[in-house]
Amino acid sequence: MQIGVETAKAVDQRRVFVVEPDEITRAALQFMLHDEIETHELATPEEAYAKGVDWLRPDVVLLGVSLLADRGVGLVGDVLRTFPGVRVLIVCAKADEALALEGLRAGAHGALLKPLTLAEVRRKVDTVLGRAGGQALVQLGGGALGRPA
Repeated sequence: MQIGVETAKAVDQRRVFVVEPDEITRAALQFMLHDEIETHELATPEEAYAKGVDWLRPDVVLLGVSLLADRGVGLVGDVLRTFPGVRVLIVCAKADEALALEGLRAGAHGALLKPLTLAEVRRKVDTVLGRAGGQALVQLGGGALGRPA
C-alpha cells in the first residue's frame, strides 16, 4: 500500500470498473484507485458487461466520454440497467463538457474532469460510494451538478 492510503477504504469490498478506450487514461485511473479500492480496466462496455456478472458487479463505473460520443448517451442507461445500483462517473475534458452534461441528464451521477489528479479522483469516487472525504460530484458550466450519491 502507498503512504496516505486509508486501510478501512482498502478493505471495504467495493469495486470500480474503468471503461475507457484510451489505454493511458484507463491505466492512470486504475493506478490512482487500486490502493483503496478494487479496480478493473476495460476498453469497452461489452468487456465490462462480460466481467460484471454475479459477484464481480461494479459499485462505480468510470465511463470515458469518447464512448458517449461513439455510441450516444443512451449508453449511460445501458450501464445502469446492466448493473442495478451502480454509480456512473463520466471521465471528460473541458472540451467535452456539453456531452458530459447530456450524460448527466441521461442518468450519470457525476463527472471527473481532466486533468485528473489522485486526490480529486479518490474524492469523487468516495462521494459516489458515500464514504468520508466526498465532495460535489461535478462542476460543469460553473455550478455543482449531478445526482446525489
